[in-house]
Amino acid sequence: MMLRLSKPRLATLCIAVASIAIAPTVSACTSLLYSDANDHFYAGRTMELPMELPYKVSYFPAGTTFGSQADKHHVLDFAGQNAFVAISVPDPVSGDVKVAEGVNDKGLTFSVLAFASTEGPADMVDNTQAVLAAIDLGAWTLSQFDTVNEVKQALEEQPVLVTSLLPHGLLKTPFHYTLHDASGNSIVIEFANGEQNIIDNPLGVMTNGPEFSWHMTNMNNYTFLSNVDQSKLELSGVKLAQPDSGIATAGLPASNTSVGRFVRAVYYSQFAEKAEDADSAITTLAHVMNNFDRPRGITIDNRFHDSVENIAAPGVNNNRVYTSEYTSWTSLIDLQQRNLHIRSYDSLNYIHFDLDELTDIDEIRHVELKDVVHGPQDATASLRQ
Repeated sequence: MMLRLSKPRLATLCIAVASIAIAPTVSACTSLLYSDANDHFYAGRTMELPMELPYKVSYFPAGTTFGSQADKHHVLDFAGQNAFVAISVPDPVSGDVKVAEGVNDKGLTFSVLAFASTEGPADMVDNTQAVLAAIDLGAWTLSQFDTVNEVKQALEEQPVLVTSLLPHGLLKTPFHYTLHDASGNSIVIEFANGEQNIIDNPLGVMTNGPEFSWHMTNMNNYTFLSNVDQSKLELSGVKLAQPDSGIATAGLPASNTSVGRFVRAVYYSQFAEKAEDADSAITTLAHVMNNFDRPRGITIDNRFHDSVENIAAPGVNNNRVYTSEYTSWTSLIDLQQRNLHIRSYDSLNYIHFDLDELTDIDEIRHVELKDVVHGPQDATASLRQ
């Protein structure tokens, strides 16, 4: 079976990511890694946009053959070694899907997050050489590799180009990418300042811009963080006492900017109670991710009038004067049991897909996310039909 991953076209997907590139505030995603008391790992992420895209849940069996083309280079064909399940976005022109979030049968996860200042290396590769388009990193990594170290080693040899979303080289793919594996190792793949950077991510947290290295430097401003409430203080004989619990979080950034969310994601992923089993860990992670859940209208961006952002995303109550980001979906992944849990904006409950129960299927399967989010909690069977 062959899945051709042609380069993105001017269609729904292009309009969506174009809005991200033009307005860096019009996309806010948060990704983090949580570990339980048994040193098992779980990945959580939110997807924020001011619009709904036609998301699918897709299953790709081991042995699937993919093809990726970057500009005028030869197509890079690769056969998948691993099965994986993913949240994907279709290109309505070609019928291809692009992986936004996923996990493979070895427990490797992949996430796409918006990064408006993407700037990849110049194309110095001979046109006769097959090159991977950065937009296809999800399919390439999940189908090919077991660990983030394998991905790092492969990227030392495999050229990757940031392709354009629009004709004439306009709007370079505005993403960076984070991966975790079942051992708890994490990396960030980022194209910035004309370079491809593969960065170890010991905290397992990622949001949006600025560059990942900037976020890590900024964490030096938060050495005071602790989950222990400091509820009493005496000044000049005056005894002060906090009448409630929770003062430990007073120093956390309050905004939903990528900078604020990065710090909060570090705090919650590090200090949340270590669950004793997988079910409890997923419940704990769900509570952690609730801190990054954004209802529509909570923040409004009214700087844009009749521009591509508002054409693609009409905004609150279909008013094109402003747009509001909201959490379109939240995902939780158990890296050991290879379960993908998803909650959409219009639901308070998660459904889940068990990858291990799909590995006997030998063909690509897709199901519309909107068609299953209100169905049975175990949605695995929907991919078997």
